[in-house]
Parts: sequence; structure tokens; C-alpha cells
Amino acid sequence: MSEFFALFEYSIYASIFLAVAIAIAGSIMLITRSSYIAASLAHGSYGGVGLAIFLGTPILATTLGFALTLALLLAWITLKNPTRKDLIIGTIWAVGMSLGILFIDLAPGYNTDLLAYLFGNILLIAKEDLLLLLITDLILLLVIAVFYNHILAVAYDPDFAKVRGVRVGFIHTLTILLLALAVIASIRAVGLILVIALFSIPPFIAEKLAKNMVQMIVISALLALLFLGAGLAASYTFNVSATAATILAAATGFILSLKGKP
Repeated sequence: MSEFFALFEYSIYASIFLAVAIAIAGSIMLITRSSYIAASLAHGSYGGVGLAIFLGTPILATTLGFALTLALLLAWITLKNPTRKDLIIGTIWAVGMSLGILFIDLAPGYNTDLLAYLFGNILLIAKEDLLLLLITDLILLLVIAVFYNHILAVAYDPDFAKVRGVRVGFIHTLTILLLALAVIASIRAVGLILVIALFSIPPFIAEKLAKNMVQMIVISALLALLFLGAGLAASYTFNVSATAATILAAATGFILSLKGKP
């Protein structure tokens, strides 16, 4: 056990911080039915990775700025054109990834391991990644504590929430910004390609077991930690990718949950 902790110390801390982000952001994503928006943010943020490589700037900071800008654009467009939301989201998804590819093609002699950003590697997590995850957790906890009722109101009946004086546009934009922050904070651990699966499955299972959103967040965090721990254990035992093992563990939990109550 001491050898395991020595080898995976940062990965264990990252799993704890990541479980909190998954629980809160994933639960918000589920109740607001924003999984497609989150997927668009994740894949579209590849444009930020390419831009950072092209400009020679820090990848994580540049990608975060790119993703938050993308989130604001998505929030504005989906508010103005709700009936064409799916088409717009899909277009931004494709444009973001295309920009990333073009920037990388134009960058001379880059040697960055792009697979680490596409598929993640929690075993190579760094201190700055842990710090970003911790800051993200604190922001998510603060927002959910302050705007809990407003988020629920907008998620379940935006028209009634608007009549009651809730700033629906602000809450909508805030939730998309939170998703962008959580996704980018997680890319070094999980990757842009696989992050949405891990943000979706624990809240989906937890929703069947919980009576309210607070319970759903707590159960989601425990499930996410269980799946991440299983991924680390599989990586240590069988020398396989921790990220892939984590997703497969989550997928197994998802399949088993389908037999439960709706």
C-alpha cells in the first residue's frame, strides 16, 4: 500500500479533486440537459490546445481562456436561437476542433504530446493541474451553495423561474462557464475525448438513488472516486492506461445501473 501511494500520490489527490468536480458539474449538466453543450466545449477546446502550440504559450492557461470564450459564445447563441441549438452546438464543436488542427499544422516543429490532452493521463498529473482542480472545486462549491435554488428552478421550468424574477440568462451562462472550467481542469487527467463519459455516468447512476440534488452530488462524488480508484488499481496491477480503465469501470457501473429503478 505504501508503494502504491508513493507511485500514485498526485494521482490520488487528483482523483479526489476530480470526483468533486465530476459530482457538481456533472449533476448540473444532467439536470440542465447540457451534455451536448459540454461535449461541444470539450471537443471545441482542442482549438485552444492548437492555439497554445502555435503561439508558444502555456497550454493549460490558453486552453482555459479559449474554452471560457467558447462557453460565452455558446451561451449567447443558445439563448438567442434556442430552436436551432443542436445545429449551432455541433457547428461550434467542429469549428473548434478544426481550428486546433490548423493551428497545429501551422506550428513549426512542435513536440508536445497531444495524446495527453486528447485522452489524458492521470499518472502524469502535475502540481499546477492539482491547483487548477482545487480552485475549480472551490468555485463549484461556492456557486452551488449560492445559486442552488436558482439552478434547479431554471433547469426544471425556466419560464416559471423567469416570472419569479430569476435571471435565467445569467444562470444559463453561469452553468455553461462552470462546465467549461470543469472540463478544462480535467483534461490532463481524463482528456478532451473521454471527459464527458466520466462527467455523465456517475450523476446518471446517482440520480436513481438520490431524493434531491444534494444527495445526487454526494453519491456522484463517491461513485466517481470509486471508478477513478478502480482505474488506478487496474493501471498498477496490469500496467494499462488508467484513463481507459476508469472509463471502462464507469461503463460497467452504467450497465449494471440499467437494471435498477428508473
